[in-house]
Amino acid sequence: MDNRSVMHPGIKLRHVRAFLDIAAEGGMSAVARAQGVTQPALSRTLAELEALLGQPLFLRQGRRLVLTEAGALFRRHASAGLQALETGAAALRPGAGGTIRVGVLPTVATRFFPLVVLRFRALRPDVRLAVETGPHFYLMRLLREGDIDLMVGRLPGASEIAGLTFEHLYEEEVVLVARAGHPLAGRAAAEVLGQAPLILPPETALIRRQVDDYLASVGFAGQRPAVETASLALGRGICLASDAVWLISRGVVAEELERGILTVFPLGARSLSGAVGLTRRQVASPAGLATLEEVARQIGQGWAP
Repeated sequence: MDNRSVMHPGIKLRHVRAFLDIAAEGGMSAVARAQGVTQPALSRTLAELEALLGQPLFLRQGRRLVLTEAGALFRRHASAGLQALETGAAALRPGAGGTIRVGVLPTVATRFFPLVVLRFRALRPDVRLAVETGPHFYLMRLLREGDIDLMVGRLPGASEIAGLTFEHLYEEEVVLVARAGHPLAGRAAAEVLGQAPLILPPETALIRRQVDDYLASVGFAGQRPAVETASLALGRGICLASDAVWLISRGVVAEELERGILTVFPLGARSLSGAVGLTRRQVASPAGLATLEEVARQIGQGWAP
């Protein structure tokens, strides 16, 4: 039997960890700071790994490092291998995994993040997840003050992203919904907006400006809503008990749409969508966070709220 390893014996865990962190960040400066090494030292580590594998793993596009086809393939297997090693090490030290503190916005709280939690728990049962929900401005404050390690939700605004990193997972649309059997069912959105009580996301919600721009484009600039909320419990309750319509991220109401409790009014030619992903500080990560992020990436591939 041939016991020779396909992997070069010179490849160490430091090579793999450096590669995965660079792939997640799309650059070296933040990774070097987080790992407490110089950027030239990190560059040498990456160059060593590429030489040992005999493949370039990244291409430079402007300031960003983008995975090559070989790099994407290696990332998938390297991440799975590192997860297995972490799980094995954790099994030898029950209860030593610590806590990861996560903030989740309503758009991911009902369907996407529960799947992430369940898969992560299967991989890292030793790590406790402390999950905080709330509006964007609140979770951003928690993230900047270090009270959470990761925020999962919409892409922060340009003025908020300094000192943070965002990793795109999937695109999500904003929809106009109402109860099944609504008397205006089948009508154009512009007609519905002029006749039905309107629920909008709060002014502090990231999607509110996009929603206001849409309303202006169909002749309802400055439309005064009956209620402002991004809460599923409240918005769903009002819609089911009245003829109100609600402009909200599809992820918030995906379950209700699948079950036929709520229905969608087409918005016309102009669709509304935005990026959903992972936002975190450029600091050292708690144990297990890389695994949690990789699980989110895997579930996010092809995700359709």
